[in-house]
Amino acid sequence: MDFEKQKQNILQKRDKSTKKSIDERIKKLCNKINSNPNYYTTSSCAGRIILLKNSDKKARNLILFSSHDKINFSRLKKQLKEIKKQDVNFKQEPCILHVGCRSIADANDLVEKARFAGWKKSGIITAKKRIVCELLSTENMEFPIIRKGKLLVDDYFLKIIVKEANKKLERTWKKIKKLESLV
Repeated sequence: MDFEKQKQNILQKRDKSTKKSIDERIKKLCNKINSNPNYYTTSSCAGRIILLKNSDKKARNLILFSSHDKINFSRLKKQLKEIKKQDVNFKQEPCILHVGCRSIADANDLVEKARFAGWKKSGIITAKKRIVCELLSTENMEFPIIRKGKLLVDDYFLKIIVKEANKKLERTWKKIKKLESLV
C-alpha cells in the first residue's frame, strides 16, 4: 500500500484510545504533523499520571485512575482510598507520539527535530511495510504504591510524588510546544 493510502486509512480510523479523544495539549502538534504531506500520526499522548494494577499481562482494565492534567494531593489520596486488596503502581508517563513517514530521510529529519526539542528517546521503530517513528520524552516515574491493599507511603511522600509528577508533566508539555515550533 502506498504512503498516501496508508495516511488516509489511518487518519480516518476511529480513536481506539481509552480516553476516546486526542489530548488537547498535543492536538496542535498532531494537526501540524498531519498537514505535512510526508507524515501522519498514528497515536499520541501529552503525558499522564496513572494508578494501575500491577500485572505482567497487558489488559484493558489495568488502569484504575488516569489524569492528563496535573493532580493535587487530595485527589490522589481519594483515589488511593478507593482501591481495595490490590497491588497498584503509581506511574507518571511522558509525551509520546507515533508518526508514519513517507521516507527514511523524512523519518530521520523528524527524529532529529524531536531530539533537539528534548524528546531524547526518539527513533525509527519500523521500516518494513511502513516507516514509523516513535517520539518519546524522558519525564517519567513508576513505583509500587499499594501492595496487598496496603498503602506503602505516608502523606508526606504522597505530597512529594504529586509535586514531582506535576513538574514532570509541565516539562513534557514545554517539549511538545518546542517540537511544534520546529515541525
